[in-house]
Amino acid sequence: MSSYKVPSEPLDVEETIKNSLFTTRARNVSTAEAAKDFVREMNRSFPDASHHCWAYIVGNPSSTTLIGCSDDGEPSGTAGKPMLHVLLHSDIGDIVVVCTRYFGGTKLGTGGLARAYGGGTKLALKQLPLKEKINYIELQCELEYSQLKDFEHTLSEYQVGRSKFDYQGQILASFSISESDIAQFKLSINNQFKGQITWNTIPS
Repeated sequence: MSSYKVPSEPLDVEETIKNSLFTTRARNVSTAEAAKDFVREMNRSFPDASHHCWAYIVGNPSSTTLIGCSDDGEPSGTAGKPMLHVLLHSDIGDIVVVCTRYFGGTKLGTGGLARAYGGGTKLALKQLPLKEKINYIELQCELEYSQLKDFEHTLSEYQVGRSKFDYQGQILASFSISESDIAQFKLSINNQFKGQITWNTIPS
């Protein structure tokens, strides 16, 4: 899956469970550090809260390597893991969720806590506005001037993030294309120009 859903807008939801106030906030983040920065921001902004429990997924949710969660002082496994479990089954990437609790005097028990934190995350995701994020890959190739018009026509038939043409002895074409389109695009170009296109390696 080269594209996936991500939050398009910030969202805050509140619910009161046995006198405890739970505020769940969902945000779009592109790095693990950005997710942790948001957690730190919640701690600074609401220092009187009892807990700021959190979970995040960064990147494509179908091939996730960057995930994290924390119970922030709640009994082990009762907050962060239930929140992360909901996120992992949501097909949403680049997301951090922080659930802020103000203790209302009534203990919920481990099962009640898991339901509260997991439920708050579900409630937020039900209302969360989403957008599609396409994973673009950078490509570069060299063209003859006589090939440019046909190349541009073929390129226009695919999902392209950006394109740049550097006119020198030959034309250096640099562009980003949807990861899901790369194999078919290269095949089309190589067939169209009978393998006469030189593909360059993009420095990492």
